[in-house]
Amino acid sequence: MYHAVGHRPAEATYGLSVSPEAFAEQLELLGGGGFTPVTTAQLGDAWRSGGRRPLPRRPVLITFDDGYEGVHRHALPVLAEHGFASTLFVATGWLRGAHDDGGALDTMLDWDQVRELAAAGTEIGGHSHTHPQMDQLDDDRLHYETARCRDIVADELGTAPVSFAYPYGYSSRRVRRAVRAAGFAQSLAVGNALALPRQGPYAIQRVTVRRSTGIEEFERLVEGRSIARNFAKDRALTKGYAVVRRTRRALGLIRGTVG
Repeated sequence: MYHAVGHRPAEATYGLSVSPEAFAEQLELLGGGGFTPVTTAQLGDAWRSGGRRPLPRRPVLITFDDGYEGVHRHALPVLAEHGFASTLFVATGWLRGAHDDGGALDTMLDWDQVRELAAAGTEIGGHSHTHPQMDQLDDDRLHYETARCRDIVADELGTAPVSFAYPYGYSSRRVRRAVRAAGFAQSLAVGNALALPRQGPYAIQRVTVRRSTGIEEFERLVEGRSIARNFAKDRALTKGYAVVRRTRRALGLIRGTVG
């Protein structure tokens, strides 16, 4: 899971960014290690096929969240050099252009750049419209965030997106039902673990790549080694914050009822 790719990203995105040089080195390692990148749609299709459409040897997902401009400027040439597939999950209200609702953390892609990425083989998926914590939304807003994102991508690209990624990685059973109802066939969380069929199509896990991720650590992660140790703190914080979010949601419902 990547976010921004750039030399000088904004402070808000810096920790979850990677430099263009680091990204190129990481993809070189994937190519040299015999990995075959697939799109999220291909992964979901293979798992649903019951073995009729098997994945290639050593499959790996390369995903980008939010839609930062550096994905086109810096990542696309490296992906093209290796002939690698990837998936870009766009927050449609953050992208530059007619649907921009503000709130973006850094310079974002415009729709011409998104179309160029799609033409080069990048799958374009949904990432909500305004990038909220979706498990905190009421049902009407949850429907809006998923349907609005789906419709904009379909209008701009001529094809409805089939894959989704939860902003911040936050979801719940209610959120997953809403994503499915909006027509998405699979969705990605974070989890910082390898993706496995038993996670189900709407809770597929990913591993975070950060500015601080060195090449040796990256190799261990893609080989599936030391993931639990590397992300032990992240997992503990995620579990704790899940309780906080559930409590916050419950209190919000109580206040709404009282009001």
